[in-house]
Amino acid sequence: MLAAFLCLYVSLLISRAVQSILAEALFPRRGVERGARISIARLIHYAILLVGFLLALTTLGVNFTNITIIGGALGVGIGFGLQTIVNNFVSGLILLFERPVRVGDYIEVEGLWAEIRNIGLRATVVQTFDRADMVIPNSELISNRVTNWTRTNRIVRVRIPVGVAYGSDLALVMKILLECAQENPSVMSSPTPQALFMGFGDSSLNFEIRLFTPDVDHKFVLQSELLLDIDRQFRLNGVEIPFPQRDLHLRSVDESVILRHPETTRKVPAGTVSL
Repeated sequence: MLAAFLCLYVSLLISRAVQSILAEALFPRRGVERGARISIARLIHYAILLVGFLLALTTLGVNFTNITIIGGALGVGIGFGLQTIVNNFVSGLILLFERPVRVGDYIEVEGLWAEIRNIGLRATVVQTFDRADMVIPNSELISNRVTNWTRTNRIVRVRIPVGVAYGSDLALVMKILLECAQENPSVMSSPTPQALFMGFGDSSLNFEIRLFTPDVDHKFVLQSELLLDIDRQFRLNGVEIPFPQRDLHLRSVDESVILRHPETTRKVPAGTVSL
């Protein structure tokens, strides 16, 4: 029993020593990035502990044939009762080896924006923009659609929809939108920002600004800055931002209503009330 305990203890010491050497000497010299360091160190740690565990079983005189039988029985139990845990574990290995996401990446899962803080073998910890930590099972990152905004770089495109009232000077609107985008220091000059006329809405003429910013961290602040600049320029140039409007057409009107409001017959065509 003492020999088995020593095997486990020594394997733990060896694991710590190897991880220390990797962190202080090998990784800095090779320029290994942060996410890869964590993945490699964790895999080596588990591998050394597994070897120590097998050596401990050997010192106890355990027959590996029996272990094979027990492993088969455990496999059946895992298949029925622990399939979710095993699924997350295998997904964690996929994340560590293929590395579709890394620590520090900004991802979007089902509309949620978050930064990856830690990738474990069972789950991944992310931090939302509200500074709330969330634990996401690794299987969800493998099976669901995940958008990685910073896998290759931190550049992100920003789209800002803008609506103006019917009758507005479209050339002036395009000019204002482009100037607001070009004058903001957080907007990249290449690719050049664009102001596009998107179509005729129910109550507005719809435009959209499309531009790139070099840092995804600044995306929402940039949107706020541009909207404030656009509103200020619209006010200075007399461009109106519309509110929803509807025309109500009445096929028949009670005569008593017309008698109580005779002015409507002078201002609005018969049978029509504009709201």
